[in-house]
Amino acid sequence: MLHLRIIKRQDPLGWRSCLVIFGAVALALFFSAMLLALRGTPPQEGIIVLFKGAFGSRWAIEDCLIKAIPIFLCSLGVAIAFRLQIWNIGAEGQFCLGALGATWIALSFPDQPAWLLLPAMIAMATVAGGLWGLIPAVLRQKMQTNEIIVSLMMNYIAILILDYLVYGIWKDPTSFGFPMTPEFSEAAIVGKIGSTSVNWGLAHCVILALIVWIFFGYTKTGYELKASGDNVKAARYAGLPYNKQVFLVMVLSGALAGWAGFIEASATVNRLQPSIMVGYGYTAIVVAWLASLNPFYIGIASFLLAGLRVGVENLQLDLQVPAAFGGIMEGFILLTVLAGGFFISYRFSFAQKK
Repeated sequence: MLHLRIIKRQDPLGWRSCLVIFGAVALALFFSAMLLALRGTPPQEGIIVLFKGAFGSRWAIEDCLIKAIPIFLCSLGVAIAFRLQIWNIGAEGQFCLGALGATWIALSFPDQPAWLLLPAMIAMATVAGGLWGLIPAVLRQKMQTNEIIVSLMMNYIAILILDYLVYGIWKDPTSFGFPMTPEFSEAAIVGKIGSTSVNWGLAHCVILALIVWIFFGYTKTGYELKASGDNVKAARYAGLPYNKQVFLVMVLSGALAGWAGFIEASATVNRLQPSIMVGYGYTAIVVAWLASLNPFYIGIASFLLAGLRVGVENLQLDLQVPAAFGGIMEGFILLTVLAGGFFISYRFSFAQKK
């Protein structure tokens, strides 16, 4: 009688792991095509429209880059927490608090020059996002709460705070009743790169990715964080300050998500309004896992997931596909890639059972 065993691979797959990932993504696209067929949409036409809408023109690629910027920053943040095996699901709320902090500076000091106003907005956004991320960490370490549940629930609190402000004291009196703040002054807006529609937040992403890469690759603290994430018990036994590490990664994670909120409010919307919350913080979780927490791969995955969003918008216009289709595709991609990751690390073996 044959006995099925799961064995951890001793030798890495190398370049073949890329084939596994591409196969997983292809399987997700196949499932998505079948879903289109079930609702009466020609699957081949749907996939072509999706890819043309995402990458078929200069405008589409620029739109992908614009959407990839906040996704990348949120993903970089949650990846820092995930390295310590701390599950920060609150990037959406930390993104929101960052936008609130940046907006407060922009509305309070509209006459200040850009060289002073923009750094102040970044500082307030990162502080607000970092403190919002610190709350689940403190509750986890002091009261043994679950950081997944706490950080998730805090997303809804953050969004309600935003609604309270834009429907209340921050509401633009000239907005004809629409919930939005007054438009930011010119000095509070992150500019565009050359003649493109892509903002300078792209440069922020590159610089912050390099900083995170250097931090984990060449600093003592970064090395200790990776060691603690690999084995918490061994880290405690070695005397590493695990509790402080939890606080550090959650603050850094929230700060980067808050930075993303600043970019979105300043560069993309030029004001604060409820429509700024489109789920970038949740997409960031998918991106971080797809990229195996690597900053370079996070950049690629952020661009591709942003392309998925842009392509689904095109599907909605051309083929009347529901907006929820994009979320379904994200779920398919995450599940298939995670399943593919299993086959990268493990293999099946059949042996004769004695």
